[in-house]
Amino acid sequence: MPGPLPVGDPVPASGPVPPCSPAGAFGVYVHVPFCASRCGYCDFNTYTPAEGVVQDGYVDTVLAELARASSLVTPARVDTVFVGGGTPTLLPAADLGRVLDGIDKVWGLAGDAEITTEANPETVSPASLASLRAAGFTRISLGMQSAAPHVLAVLDRRHTPGRAAAAAREARAAGFAHVNLDLIYATPGERVSDFQDSLSAVVDAGVDHVSAYALIVEDGTRLAARMRRGELPYPDDDVAADRYLAAEAALSAAGFSWYEVSNWALGSSGRCRHNLLYWRGGDWWGFGPGAHSHVGGVRWWNVKHPTAYAAALSAGGWPAAGREVLSTEEAVTEEVMLRLRLAEGLPLARLPGAAALAVARRAMADGLLERSAFEQGRAVLTLRGRLLADAVVRDLLVAA
Repeated sequence: MPGPLPVGDPVPASGPVPPCSPAGAFGVYVHVPFCASRCGYCDFNTYTPAEGVVQDGYVDTVLAELARASSLVTPARVDTVFVGGGTPTLLPAADLGRVLDGIDKVWGLAGDAEITTEANPETVSPASLASLRAAGFTRISLGMQSAAPHVLAVLDRRHTPGRAAAAAREARAAGFAHVNLDLIYATPGERVSDFQDSLSAVVDAGVDHVSAYALIVEDGTRLAARMRRGELPYPDDDVAADRYLAAEAALSAAGFSWYEVSNWALGSSGRCRHNLLYWRGGDWWGFGPGAHSHVGGVRWWNVKHPTAYAAALSAGGWPAAGREVLSTEEAVTEEVMLRLRLAEGLPLARLPGAAALAVARRAMADGLLERSAFEQGRAVLTLRGRLLADAVVRDLLVAA
């Protein structure tokens, strides 16, 4: 089941954010909350046909929120669009194209805008990929998770082991300049050879971006229930660390470079600009049920259920369920948490105080931060530091 929304302040009747004109890079996120079935590990805000949620009219509802948003925010241009889910490609390519056209008409898409859609491999074909490309999408992110049948079974993934890599090659043939494959590692039952085979399949697929995440067991999911019943063991941290090291070795040997702890790309052009906007604290408006937004230091999130989302807009209101205005201290905390995960690192001058700088110096001495970068005024994680990134961030913030 989907996880809970944050607890925030009520949203003013005038809207979640004061009228503004962001001058820097601006992004749009569009949430498509539909899935054919729910994967056992997933707690995303998604709904299946069995739950009585219908897709009809959904694009019109998103466009209604876009019209409302345009009365408050007027960015110089939209630099990135990311359509996520759920499974966006359960909607026809023409409907997704209508969303892009709406964004372009209301706010204007930059000439070099990065426009991404997520997709499950079984929902695309050479024809549908060509239609997505013709609609304006420049980048596609495919959920692969693993090349091992028994690992996919544990995760409740429906596609066959080779389908994700085949879909990636089809996307390239359809004209997508940028293609990502997602991996999940340290799933119970995954062997060393299974993950090596998955990495080989990713490299052989000819993609220019790879995301690899350790399995997280979320409360309320089928996977969590199976582990509580003792049907499956919980993920092992040492195994996850070994898998990460294997990913770094295989991907770097294939020419990929890490640019965020869980993301690798072939050259700077392969990096996901939309996600970099998140990690650098940029501005974006998130459309759809449960979508989060951040503009000018204000964060808000929409109601979760598609019916409630549509009802709020139909009534002429805002679909936002809550918001928070970030304090200076909260903004600094987020900057440390997010920017330290990037290969470009965090300027030492942005650390919150002398105590945090002293902790960073100890982390450098312990081999968790790059010495050369530190001497040039930046905190950049070493490979060992990436394995312990959460602990490094925690120590820096506790010191503050």
